[in-house]
Amino acid sequence: MAKIAILGFGVVGSGVAEVLTQNKNIIEDKLSEEVEIKYILDLREFPDSPFSDLVIHDFNTILNDPEVNIVAEMMGGSHPAYDFSKAALLAGKSVVTSNKEVVANFGTELLSIAKEKGVAYLFEASVGGGIPIIRPICNDLSSNNIREINGILNGTTNYILTKMTTEGIDFDTVLKDAQDKGYAERNPAADVEGLDAARKIVILAALAFGKAISPSDIHVEGITNITTEDVELAGKLGYSVKLIGHSRLEGGKILAMVSPRLIPASNPLSSISDVFNGILLNGDMVGNVMFYGPGAGKLPTASAVCADIVDIVAHKNDSIKLPEFSLAADTDVADFDEYTCKRFFTFDKCAECTLTKEKAEKCFGQIEAFITEGNRAAVITAPMNEKTAAEINSRLNNCRSYRLL
Repeated sequence: MAKIAILGFGVVGSGVAEVLTQNKNIIEDKLSEEVEIKYILDLREFPDSPFSDLVIHDFNTILNDPEVNIVAEMMGGSHPAYDFSKAALLAGKSVVTSNKEVVANFGTELLSIAKEKGVAYLFEASVGGGIPIIRPICNDLSSNNIREINGILNGTTNYILTKMTTEGIDFDTVLKDAQDKGYAERNPAADVEGLDAARKIVILAALAFGKAISPSDIHVEGITNITTEDVELAGKLGYSVKLIGHSRLEGGKILAMVSPRLIPASNPLSSISDVFNGILLNGDMVGNVMFYGPGAGKLPTASAVCADIVDIVAHKNDSIKLPEFSLAADTDVADFDEYTCKRFFTFDKCAECTLTKEKAEKCFGQIEAFITEGNRAAVITAPMNEKTAAEINSRLNNCRSYRLL
């Protein structure tokens, strides 16, 4: 019998208990073994929960119980989630988690400990919610050199941008709507400022390229400065605006970033709407492959956590291991200032002049498209690097720029 301890009985933790209970027969038929929740660790009491008799408040009870062989951590934040995960691994217990903050910041160390102790540290649910993505990178695409990753990795921001695009609603109004619906937290900074997506692209890049960059060391832009005017102008040129986590190899070095980008209608990421996530991978052998589904939510995320639990139980005599990755050195990271792509600039027109392509090219160099709407104008340029884009940005009145994918 496999005995599980759940750390954190919030949205995902309670979902894990629900999945393991509601689909108990399906899971155990596949494993030919019983899976039992022995403890649920939380600071709170849950007198109305059917699992109330399992709730405890002291992690040492779990740590010192030899019957518990899998710890499922859904606490959120770095501490004490990291501390408890490390202690459990050192005690010879496998750990599964949905905690992208811990994986992004401490995954290198925790994977190393798991290998040393002959147990597993799995985190399928840390990226993409219920979308299978960690296993495909590590297993199904293992014969490929992953060349590029582009992903809509945050459902909250995708919901906001979808509403801004389809209904013309401004950012602040849609954010309040997202909070009222439970899609955004009361403090939405991690989502709307791109921090959540940054942790996720760091995890994907580490698995694809073997080096873990600190989330604090990559370029991150959120969606707080996007206006409905910008979204409308982009739409008139055939593009949608999405918050994209992007990573690829540049001359053997890892580039990783998060920013709003213009996506052409021909790219499958452009049609992903509402709270859904999508991840587009390019491998040298397989080409482009797309992963799509619910990127968050109680049961989708719990489904991924439970998949890791099932994997560990099924392979208890041959522990599951994800590829180890090392911490990236400065020499492993590409120079962001040299990153080059096409740009979309929006800016205030001069009231006294008529914008023409010839006039625009004096400011932007070669351009592919330009458009005016009211007192705003927009152009799509030829590829330029970050330094050049920043210089142009500083010269124009009320200018905002976006990268193209």
